[in-house]
Amino acid sequence: MKAVGPLHRAMAPGNFTYSSHMAMFMGFTPGDALSRQTGVNPKFGKIFRMSHGGIAGKGKEHFLLDGRNIVDGFSRRGYQTLGTGAVGWFNPQTDTAANLIGDFQNFFYPGNTWSLRQQLAWLRDMLPGNHETPVFTFLNIGETHVPYYFEGAPWSSDDNPCVPFSDDNDAREARRRQVQALEWVDGELSGLLNAFADSTVVVCADHGDCWGEDGLWEHGISHDKVLEVPLLFRLGAS
Repeated sequence: MKAVGPLHRAMAPGNFTYSSHMAMFMGFTPGDALSRQTGVNPKFGKIFRMSHGGIAGKGKEHFLLDGRNIVDGFSRRGYQTLGTGAVGWFNPQTDTAANLIGDFQNFFYPGNTWSLRQQLAWLRDMLPGNHETPVFTFLNIGETHVPYYFEGAPWSSDDNPCVPFSDDNDAREARRRQVQALEWVDGELSGLLNAFADSTVVVCADHGDCWGEDGLWEHGISHDKVLEVPLLFRLGAS
Protein backbone atom coordinates (compact mmCIF):
# COMPACT_ATOMS: atom_id res chain seq x y z
CA MET A 1 0.00 0.00 0.00
CA LYS A 2 2.83 2.44 0.69
CA ALA A 3 3.61 2.45 -3.04
CA VAL A 4 0.32 4.30 -3.61
CA GLY A 5 1.68 7.51 -2.12
CA PRO A 6 3.03 9.20 1.02
CA LEU A 7 1.46 8.22 4.32
CA HIS A 8 -0.49 10.99 6.07
CA ARG A 9 -1.85 11.08 9.60
CA ALA A 10 -5.43 12.16 9.01
CA MET A 11 -8.64 12.59 10.94
CA ALA A 12 -11.72 10.68 9.77
CA PRO A 13 -14.98 12.53 9.06
CA GLY A 14 -16.91 10.18 11.37
CA ASN A 15 -16.36 7.96 14.39
CA PHE A 16 -18.04 4.80 13.04
CA THR A 17 -18.49 3.07 9.70
CA TYR A 18 -21.83 4.50 8.58
CA SER A 19 -21.20 8.16 9.36
CA SER A 20 -17.68 8.12 7.98
CA HIS A 21 -18.66 6.47 4.71
CA MET A 22 -21.65 8.71 4.17
CA ALA A 23 -19.32 11.69 4.52
CA MET A 24 -16.68 10.17 2.22
CA PHE A 25 -19.31 9.41 -0.40
CA MET A 26 -19.99 13.16 -0.36
CA GLY A 27 -16.31 13.89 -0.94
CA PHE A 28 -15.28 14.51 2.67
CA THR A 29 -12.39 12.06 2.85
CA PRO A 30 -10.09 11.90 5.92
CA GLY A 31 -7.74 14.86 6.13
CA ASP A 32 -5.05 16.84 7.89
CA ALA A 33 -6.49 20.24 8.78
CA LEU A 34 -3.03 21.86 8.83
CA SER A 35 -2.23 20.93 5.22
CA ARG A 36 -2.74 23.11 2.18
CA GLN A 37 -2.66 20.29 -0.35
CA THR A 38 -5.60 18.97 -2.34
CA GLY A 39 -6.50 15.53 -1.06
CA VAL A 40 -4.49 15.79 2.13
CA ASN A 41 -6.92 18.42 3.43
CA PRO A 42 -10.37 18.16 1.81
CA LYS A 43 -11.25 21.56 3.25
CA PHE A 44 -8.50 23.02 1.07
CA GLY A 45 -9.18 20.90 -2.00
CA LYS A 46 -11.19 17.69 -2.43
CA ILE A 47 -10.28 14.63 -4.47
CA PHE A 48 -14.02 14.19 -5.13
CA ARG A 49 -16.30 17.22 -4.87
CA MET A 50 -20.03 17.32 -5.41
CA SER A 51 -21.01 20.33 -7.50
CA HIS A 52 -23.80 21.22 -5.05
CA GLY A 53 -22.23 19.91 -1.85
CA GLY A 54 -20.07 22.14 0.32
CA ILE A 55 -18.12 25.28 -0.48
CA ALA A 56 -15.20 25.04 -2.90
CA GLY A 57 -11.83 25.17 -1.19
CA LYS A 58 -8.80 27.28 -2.01
CA GLY A 59 -7.25 24.40 -3.92
CA LYS A 60 -8.56 22.76 -7.07
CA GLU A 61 -10.75 19.69 -6.73
CA HIS A 62 -9.62 16.65 -8.72
CA PHE A 63 -13.08 15.36 -9.74
CA LEU A 64 -16.13 17.62 -9.88
CA LEU A 65 -19.26 15.47 -9.88
CA ASP A 66 -23.02 15.93 -10.23
CA GLY A 67 -25.49 13.64 -8.50
CA ARG A 68 -26.64 12.32 -5.14
CA ASN A 69 -23.11 11.29 -4.10
CA ILE A 70 -19.80 10.41 -5.71
CA VAL A 71 -21.00 6.91 -6.66
CA ASP A 72 -23.98 8.33 -8.53
CA GLY A 73 -21.73 11.08 -9.89
CA PHE A 74 -19.31 8.62 -11.47
CA SER A 75 -22.22 6.58 -12.82
CA ARG A 76 -23.56 9.70 -14.55
CA ARG A 77 -20.13 10.16 -16.11
CA GLY A 78 -20.38 6.74 -17.69
CA TYR A 79 -18.33 4.81 -15.17
CA GLN A 80 -19.10 1.28 -14.11
CA THR A 81 -19.57 1.45 -10.32
CA LEU A 82 -18.56 -1.60 -8.31
CA GLY A 83 -18.61 -1.89 -4.53
CA THR A 84 -18.02 -4.50 -1.88
CA GLY A 85 -18.20 -4.05 1.88
CA ALA A 86 -17.35 -6.53 4.62
CA VAL A 87 -18.82 -5.01 7.78
CA GLY A 88 -22.47 -5.33 8.71
CA TRP A 89 -23.45 -1.79 7.76
CA PHE A 90 -23.18 -2.93 4.10
CA ASN A 91 -25.54 -5.88 4.51
CA PRO A 92 -28.16 -5.51 1.73
CA GLN A 93 -30.68 -7.44 3.85
CA THR A 94 -30.93 -4.41 6.16
CA ASP A 95 -32.76 -1.17 5.41
CA THR A 96 -29.90 0.85 6.88
CA ALA A 97 -27.55 -0.30 4.11
CA ALA A 98 -29.62 1.32 1.37
CA ASN A 99 -28.05 4.76 1.67
CA LEU A 100 -24.55 3.27 1.50
CA ILE A 101 -24.94 0.79 -1.34
CA GLY A 102 -28.06 1.84 -3.26
CA ASP A 103 -26.24 3.84 -5.96
CA PHE A 104 -23.73 1.15 -6.92
CA GLN A 105 -24.56 -0.64 -10.15
CA ASN A 106 -23.20 -3.84 -8.60
CA PHE A 107 -22.48 -4.49 -4.92
CA PHE A 108 -21.23 -7.58 -3.07
CA TYR A 109 -21.59 -8.28 0.65
CA PRO A 110 -19.74 -11.48 1.59
CA GLY A 111 -21.64 -12.19 4.81
CA ASN A 112 -18.92 -11.76 7.42
CA THR A 113 -16.13 -9.38 8.31
CA TRP A 114 -13.14 -11.43 7.16
CA SER A 115 -13.73 -12.30 3.51
CA LEU A 116 -11.19 -10.21 1.62
CA ARG A 117 -10.23 -13.02 -0.74
CA GLN A 118 -13.89 -13.50 -1.71
CA GLN A 119 -14.26 -9.77 -2.25
CA LEU A 120 -11.16 -9.58 -4.44
CA ALA A 121 -12.30 -12.61 -6.47
CA TRP A 122 -15.66 -10.92 -7.04
CA LEU A 123 -13.96 -7.72 -8.17
CA ARG A 124 -11.71 -9.64 -10.57
CA ASP A 125 -14.79 -11.22 -12.12
CA MET A 126 -16.64 -7.91 -12.37
CA LEU A 127 -13.90 -5.64 -13.67
CA PRO A 128 -14.16 -5.13 -17.45
CA GLY A 129 -11.53 -6.88 -19.52
CA ASN A 130 -11.01 -3.86 -21.74
CA HIS A 131 -9.76 -0.42 -20.81
CA GLU A 132 -12.51 1.44 -22.66
CA THR A 133 -15.03 1.48 -19.79
CA PRO A 134 -13.92 3.61 -16.81
CA VAL A 135 -14.53 2.03 -13.41
CA PHE A 136 -15.15 3.41 -9.95
CA THR A 137 -14.36 0.68 -7.44
CA PHE A 138 -15.01 0.75 -3.69
CA LEU A 139 -13.64 -1.84 -1.27
CA ASN A 140 -14.39 -1.90 2.46
CA ILE A 141 -12.05 -4.35 4.22
CA GLY A 142 -13.09 -5.99 7.48
CA GLU A 143 -9.94 -7.78 8.60
CA THR A 144 -8.45 -4.72 10.32
CA HIS A 145 -11.76 -4.01 12.06
CA VAL A 146 -12.43 -5.51 15.49
CA PRO A 147 -11.92 -8.37 16.31
CA TYR A 148 -8.79 -8.08 14.09
CA TYR A 149 -9.11 -11.47 12.46
CA PHE A 150 -8.02 -12.74 9.03
CA GLU A 151 -8.12 -16.03 7.19
CA GLY A 152 -5.63 -18.41 8.78
CA ALA A 153 -4.96 -16.23 11.83
CA PRO A 154 -3.71 -18.30 14.80
CA TRP A 155 -6.52 -17.07 17.05
CA SER A 156 -10.28 -17.40 17.04
CA SER A 157 -12.56 -14.87 15.37
CA ASP A 158 -14.65 -15.09 18.55
CA ASP A 159 -11.77 -13.81 20.68
CA ASN A 160 -11.99 -10.01 20.70
CA PRO A 161 -9.35 -8.09 22.70
CA CYS A 162 -11.18 -4.76 22.28
CA VAL A 163 -14.74 -4.76 23.63
CA PRO A 164 -16.50 -1.58 24.86
CA PHE A 165 -17.09 -1.45 28.63
CA SER A 166 -15.22 -4.70 29.19
CA ASP A 167 -12.76 -5.30 32.03
CA ASP A 168 -11.01 -8.06 30.10
CA ASN A 169 -9.42 -6.16 27.18
CA ASP A 170 -5.78 -6.23 26.09
CA ALA A 171 -4.35 -3.19 24.26
CA ARG A 172 -1.04 -4.87 23.46
CA GLU A 173 -2.81 -7.89 21.96
CA ALA A 174 -5.21 -5.66 20.02
CA ARG A 175 -2.26 -3.79 18.50
CA ARG A 176 -0.39 -6.99 17.68
CA ARG A 177 -3.39 -8.54 15.97
CA GLN A 178 -4.29 -5.44 13.99
CA VAL A 179 -0.72 -5.09 12.73
CA GLN A 180 -0.72 -8.72 11.60
CA ALA A 181 -4.12 -8.27 9.96
CA LEU A 182 -2.88 -5.20 8.11
CA GLU A 183 0.23 -7.02 6.91
CA TRP A 184 -1.95 -9.88 5.65
CA VAL A 185 -4.28 -7.44 3.88
CA ASP A 186 -1.32 -5.65 2.31
CA GLY A 187 -0.13 -8.90 0.75
CA GLU A 188 -3.57 -9.62 -0.70
CA LEU A 189 -4.10 -6.19 -2.30
CA SER A 190 -1.20 -6.14 -4.75
CA GLY A 191 -3.20 -7.48 -7.70
CA LEU A 192 -6.02 -4.97 -7.29
CA LEU A 193 -3.68 -2.04 -6.78
CA ASN A 194 -1.66 -3.06 -9.84
CA ALA A 195 -4.86 -3.10 -11.90
CA PHE A 196 -5.35 0.57 -10.99
CA ALA A 197 -1.69 1.57 -11.25
CA ASP A 198 -2.47 4.52 -13.54
CA SER A 199 -5.66 5.58 -11.76
CA THR A 200 -6.70 7.75 -8.86
CA VAL A 201 -6.45 5.57 -5.75
CA VAL A 202 -7.39 6.43 -2.16
CA VAL A 203 -6.41 4.10 0.70
CA CYS A 204 -7.64 5.07 4.16
CA ALA A 205 -9.50 3.91 7.23
CA ASP A 206 -12.99 5.09 8.11
CA HIS A 207 -12.21 5.23 11.84
CA GLY A 208 -9.74 4.05 14.43
CA ASP A 209 -10.20 2.44 17.84
CA CYS A 210 -9.48 3.38 21.41
CA TRP A 211 -7.27 0.83 23.15
CA GLY A 212 -7.76 1.94 26.74
CA GLU A 213 -7.00 5.65 26.30
CA ASP A 214 -8.97 7.54 28.96
CA GLY A 215 -10.52 4.19 29.90
CA LEU A 216 -12.25 3.89 26.51
CA TRP A 217 -12.35 1.00 24.04
CA GLU A 218 -13.33 0.54 20.39
CA HIS A 219 -15.12 3.21 18.30
CA GLY A 220 -18.42 5.05 17.87
CA ILE A 221 -17.23 7.72 20.32
CA SER A 222 -15.68 11.13 19.64
CA HIS A 223 -12.08 10.63 20.73
CA ASP A 224 -8.84 11.56 18.96
CA LYS A 225 -7.74 7.92 18.73
CA VAL A 226 -11.05 6.95 17.11
CA LEU A 227 -10.74 9.71 14.52
CA GLU A 228 -7.02 9.18 13.81
CA VAL A 229 -6.59 7.19 10.57
CA PRO A 230 -3.96 6.58 7.88
CA LEU A 231 -4.39 8.18 4.47
CA LEU A 232 -2.52 7.41 1.26
CA PHE A 233 -3.58 8.49 -2.21
CA ARG A 234 -2.44 8.93 -5.79
CA LEU A 235 -4.13 11.25 -8.29
CA GLY A 236 -4.53 9.96 -11.82
CA ALA A 237 -6.30 11.51 -14.77
CA SER A 238 -9.56 13.28 -14.01
